[in-house]
Amino acid sequence: MMKPANPSHRFLRGLLVALFWLGVWQASSMLVGKPVLFASPLDTLRALWQMLPTAGFWQSVAGSLSRVALGFTLALLLGMATGMLAFRFSVLRALLAPLLTLVKTVPVASFIILILVWFGSGELTVIVSLLIVFPQIFFATVNGLESADRELLEMSRVFRVFRRRIAWQVYRPALMPYLLSACASGLGMSWKAGIAAEVIGTPLHSIGEQMYLAKVYLATSELFAWTLTVIVLSLLFEKTVLSLLRRVGR
Repeated sequence: MMKPANPSHRFLRGLLVALFWLGVWQASSMLVGKPVLFASPLDTLRALWQMLPTAGFWQSVAGSLSRVALGFTLALLLGMATGMLAFRFSVLRALLAPLLTLVKTVPVASFIILILVWFGSGELTVIVSLLIVFPQIFFATVNGLESADRELLEMSRVFRVFRRRIAWQVYRPALMPYLLSACASGLGMSWKAGIAAEVIGTPLHSIGEQMYLAKVYLATSELFAWTLTVIVLSLLFEKTVLSLLRRVGR
């Protein structure tokens, strides 16, 4: 049986991996030899350092974060509610399954263009994040509830256990692994699709708008800095949401 890795060893290994890829990044930048095409790590950090004290940076971060968070939250709540209803009523599941499968397969760019035509850029990020995550939460909810222990459910009925207690003690533990897995993948997708939508729709006070402007002015270091910002925000948002869900699942 393998022993768990020492925390200091894990940190050292993570640091070495990070240094390796920073070296690859730096070597690639030096090989290209043109910062306007491929910014180096130092140029990226310098650009980020210059952006941090500005009000526009934090307005853009707050705008994108609030939109993506709202879209994901709506997808989580609506996906769970609809999934529970579909678990209870098989007709609803049969009706929704083709539509949700279509949503999963249609290119994100098609949704972005249609939403821009119908609603404009203001609600673009929220709706795109919602559409991307909703099917995952829906199917995870249905599959998780269906995986509940049949023997425990039968025993609960025999002893006339309250429905609320059955839901909390039987269905909740069965649902949580599926829900956590769907959220782990959905959180990253919501950021990718949401920022892509912002780059196309360029709503005010958004990271996507700033990335588009950086592209227009060939400010590659700023483009890399905004990309790094999105990665950090996505990781922090994912860890926060999953931590909250794990607390509920205990």
